[in-house]
Amino acid sequence: MSKGLYLGTLMVGIEQKLLGGNVPWTLHHQHSDHEMLKPASQCKQIVYPKPDGKLTFDRLSSVFISNTNHEENQPAHLTLKDPSVPVNVNWQTYAGPESRYCPAAVYEFVKNDDGGERLVINAQNCVHCKTCDIKDPTQNIVWVTPEGGGGPNYPNM
Repeated sequence: MSKGLYLGTLMVGIEQKLLGGNVPWTLHHQHSDHEMLKPASQCKQIVYPKPDGKLTFDRLSSVFISNTNHEENQPAHLTLKDPSVPVNVNWQTYAGPESRYCPAAVYEFVKNDDGGERLVINAQNCVHCKTCDIKDPTQNIVWVTPEGGGGPNYPNM
């Protein structure tokens, strides 16, 4: 540590002050993440093995471990700009990516009585990672901070 602190400080100073943060090894993204999602017809479906409960776990078990808590009777912190978009665009074009990119299984497509699909939002599972706000291909999901400080509680951090 005797040399690492001084060397690191010198390198950060050079990178930030002299080069203005424009160094060749910095990753640059040309597009927003939601613009890069390919239609389902262009991709092969990935079949994941079932969780074994010892090394791998299902998403709802992991949400339970996060100690997520949301107060009852508060306004929804996850809303849709247009409720028809998840089925008419996301389901038909991208095979419902909401059900896959959310690490907490908040978004779930279920069958209607007429055999069609509909999106159910299980906001009580939300761990506030904002992946839905970043990854939604139509930018239809609106994520706002919930009232009352609800969400995951990691007491040992």
